[in-house]
Amino acid sequence: MKKLILFIHSVFIIAILFSFIFKPSRLITYTESSYGLQTINLESGRTEIEMEDINDDGFKDILSIGDHGSPYVNSQEHGIMVWFGNGTGSNWSIYQMGNFGYGGIAVGDANNDGFKDVGYGIHHDYSSTDLGDQLLEVALGDGSGMNWTAWDDSLASQGETWGMFGTDFGDVNNDGLLDVGSISFGCCAGVHVYKNLGTGTWRQTFGFIGGNSTMEFYFGDFNKDGNLDFAVTHQYGTPYFGDGTGNFTLKHNNLPAPGNIGLKGVSIGDVDKDGADDLSFIGTSGSVQVWTWNESSLQWNNLSGNLPSSSSYSATVLYDMDMDGFKDIVLFGSGTCTVYGGNGGSTWTQIASFTTPPSGTYSDITVGDADNNGYPDIAILAKEGSWPSDINRLRFFKESSTVASLVVIPDYPIGAEKFKENSIRFIKWISAVPPGANPKVKLELSSTGITGPWILIADSLPNNGRYQWQVPGAINSTNCFIRYTLFIPDSASSVTSITPNAFTISGLVGLTNQTQTVNKFKLFQNYPNPFNPYTTIKYIAPLSSFINLRVYDINGREIKNLYTGEQSAGEYELIWDGKDFSGNDVASGIYFIKLKAVSSNSKEFIQVRKMMLLR
Repeated sequence: MKKLILFIHSVFIIAILFSFIFKPSRLITYTESSYGLQTINLESGRTEIEMEDINDDGFKDILSIGDHGSPYVNSQEHGIMVWFGNGTGSNWSIYQMGNFGYGGIAVGDANNDGFKDVGYGIHHDYSSTDLGDQLLEVALGDGSGMNWTAWDDSLASQGETWGMFGTDFGDVNNDGLLDVGSISFGCCAGVHVYKNLGTGTWRQTFGFIGGNSTMEFYFGDFNKDGNLDFAVTHQYGTPYFGDGTGNFTLKHNNLPAPGNIGLKGVSIGDVDKDGADDLSFIGTSGSVQVWTWNESSLQWNNLSGNLPSSSSYSATVLYDMDMDGFKDIVLFGSGTCTVYGGNGGSTWTQIASFTTPPSGTYSDITVGDADNNGYPDIAILAKEGSWPSDINRLRFFKESSTVASLVVIPDYPIGAEKFKENSIRFIKWISAVPPGANPKVKLELSSTGITGPWILIADSLPNNGRYQWQVPGAINSTNCFIRYTLFIPDSASSVTSITPNAFTISGLVGLTNQTQTVNKFKLFQNYPNPFNPYTTIKYIAPLSSFINLRVYDINGREIKNLYTGEQSAGEYELIWDGKDFSGNDVASGIYFIKLKAVSSNSKEFIQVRKMMLLR
């Protein structure tokens, strides 16, 4: 009877997944909703835009970097720019801080304090303050999207003397900290990746000077080994494969020649649903091309199929726009935006098209669901008019569907991906929310299959479609799933969805099951993190030792002694309940867990992990 119940439960879950994810492809339409985006003039040079909920209110915002002259040369833009969204995809309001620009921007939590930060490459370092006085910087946020503090020692220190641009965050060495990569503004500052030391100081792990580019940089994983790779629009080549230490090797192989400025309009995404990112770009004569890496032949396979072989497009974005479970391709150039729906292979069908005012010369394009109707929207920054009066206009186009009920759909991972323990990755989802509702999200992990048991990742998250996740340690499983629960607080309204297919977490297997020998002490990152109020702390002792495990606050004051005493070799797990020595609840904030071990041969081992309690 128990097996029958489990079988019925599994069939029910699969039915839900098919009903919400594998919907038939359909035509989609867009309506312009740009009010508030054009209250200031934007200079005509290229600038990167990102769509992200910078203040964690559950609503997507649009971010960019200010003007060319730092500040106010033929424009009113300056510094870090945020157009705040209100969940409707309209009535945007702008806030700016700093006197610098223009260039690329990335969003992520660089110091693991629970607040989103930004990284950016800029054309000139003319600013007289710490913000904007380097060509590549990271600035810490305070959760408001309005206040920024430079956190950028030693960035742009390896020969970048003029003009950085496209920028992205990613954990290149799987140590639980976001690192930063960037590409030059044209010629000749090159490509650079800097490792985050966690102290506001950065060290280059890979990079070079020289060559020309069309200014785009994106982290991804092309060969599904769990280590981040990256793609750039540079004349030396496009894809670089990472080894998990911060070093990278060019793997352009049989891709079309990059020419003297690099392939343009690069985007990444898993088109064929094999767990590895694929590449799209605009080739010669405007050809639209999609390629996937073949690990057996060590070559790239062409999935372009019936996509246009010539066009005036300048940009590509790989994203599931009609929410049928397959990546589509969004194209823009010369005042026309077109969406071709994918089927997981090389067959593409036009499912949307609209025009923008001429001339529409491409600056940047990004997608995201700003109005929470369950379908991604499109933001376009393009130059309009003719020289010398041409100017950039930021325009936003909403997908037109209406919402009847709550829906949540996994967007990443979707299955077959591989993640390394303790690395930072981003969990993504799309949701449909009826007007007036402000739901929250709970994320859970199973490493033993689709029926659980489920371990809490995070609860009561803002419904903004992305969560920065530190992959837990001490898991080695090919049968991992994430469960998403979208719920309206203080009501019975909720809906649940699960990753369509299993993904892999590759980590140490503890001594308890004897499948791998561990020869060093290891303190894992607590899980979940941030937490409220319980968190699990794991560590490994490879030999008999005297163990001391304690919690400290940000001022170094001891809060709780979790364990002191002799322990034999093995893997251990404790739970901290967020209470101090006296049994009182400690306040929200940053805490540190410190493992000190003295082994039987009198050698001392100390390791510290940062935690965040959010009540």
